[in-house]
Amino acid sequence: RVTLLELMMVKVSDKNSVTSEEMNVFVRHADFLAGCFQEQCGAVLKLTAAADAEDEEALVTIRLLDVLCEMTSNNGQLEHLQTFPGLLETAVDTLRLTHLAGKQAVNIFTATHAVTGQEEISHPAMGFKSHLIRLIGNLCYKNKENQDKV
Repeated sequence: RVTLLELMMVKVSDKNSVTSEEMNVFVRHADFLAGCFQEQCGAVLKLTAAADAEDEEALVTIRLLDVLCEMTSNNGQLEHLQTFPGLLETAVDTLRLTHLAGKQAVNIFTATHAVTGQEEISHPAMGFKSHLIRLIGNLCYKNKENQDKV
């Protein structure tokens, strides 16, 4: 699933080679991806426990967020996702929870770097909060109703 989402990510982010037919496919699948993100967003919070650093559901959720960020960066898909029920609320609630989780344990959600020798250790959830903020910003872009909600 992670590989499929990474392939979608590459295709969605390459705006030059996307045909209108492919764009329609992405819009039809946007509801499914947003729904999956809403259902699985809590899985990322499990990553605060070191034993769950390779949790597959959490990795899928991280990739779902990446794809949603790219989709909302495109005007054709943005308007559709801005009106998706509960997506904005889920993103804001997840941001609150990751912020609290980062305060209570080792903060794996922000770009803090642990250096050992010359290597930089990174976590799969690194930057998750910034991607949530990007999604929230995209969903609020030129949308007064969503801006008022936030």
